[in-house]
Amino acid sequence: MDKITSMRVFASVVRLGSFAAAAEELDMSNAMCSKYVRGLEETLGARLLNRTTRQLSLTEVGSEYHKRVLDILTDIEDAEQFVSELQQKPVGTLRILSPPSLGSFHLSRAVKDYKNDYPDVSIELILSDDCDNIVDRGVDLAFRVGDLQDSTIVALPIASSRLLLCGSQSYFDEHGKPESIDDLESHVCLTMGQNLIFPTYWKFKKADKVIRLDHKKPYLKANIADALRVAAMNGSGIAQLPSYIIGLDIQRRKLVPVLENYEPDPIPINLVYAHRKHMSLKVRSFVDYMKAYFNGQPYWDEWMYNIE
Repeated sequence: MDKITSMRVFASVVRLGSFAAAAEELDMSNAMCSKYVRGLEETLGARLLNRTTRQLSLTEVGSEYHKRVLDILTDIEDAEQFVSELQQKPVGTLRILSPPSLGSFHLSRAVKDYKNDYPDVSIELILSDDCDNIVDRGVDLAFRVGDLQDSTIVALPIASSRLLLCGSQSYFDEHGKPESIDDLESHVCLTMGQNLIFPTYWKFKKADKVIRLDHKKPYLKANIADALRVAAMNGSGIAQLPSYIIGLDIQRRKLVPVLENYEPDPIPINLVYAHRKHMSLKVRSFVDYMKAYFNGQPYWDEWMYNIE
């Protein structure tokens, strides 16, 4: 059997976690998908996958082989893309990983504009708070919110986001606005639960010192920021959220920022991608487009200048 096709099938099975999902993505039958992987194992003389009725998992040998397969497939894709670039036309599928709120509120709009200029590039937008391990997940690019630790990736700063304490006008009419950090003890707090991007505590800055405020009994905890945004707009309490999520709500006066004098440093937003020998034209075109799209002051903070 064709070894390259077998490698591609194997990589898809690992990424998607099942033969059925891989078969659907590759437009082949489950039996053929399984046959390719089985043929690969027979050729190598080693089991690559542990199969049970409930799940698949890589064997130790399979895990090491999978890393090398991804490198091989990347080199093949680079070679193919190089030929495409000779025609000076971005083509192919671009897989982009993004936090849910950033992807839903902002990237969907940006992708639409990008597609107008590059109609031959198909976009697959994957929304997840876990934006790590982009190579293993077969992703071309990822948007990362917050500080970066991984030195194996290329990080391009494209924007930043303020971190704001906010509530609805109806809530402040009933409970009053806090004038200091200490005042927050008497207010209803809406906080993050376990989340890969935002901490469970609130951060403030006073006289160049970072102040951490932990909540012993929050009124509401949620692991998705959008839930706190909706709760705050409905008058349930106060939340601390990034302006890329609530900036437009503030501009429309659905939320009101408070304690801005204690606002912490902005959160960086980076576009990241793996080190590659040859960056494909589709990736380069999207990177360049995003640099221009988010150039300067992010539009989600325009309310700072537009509120009367």
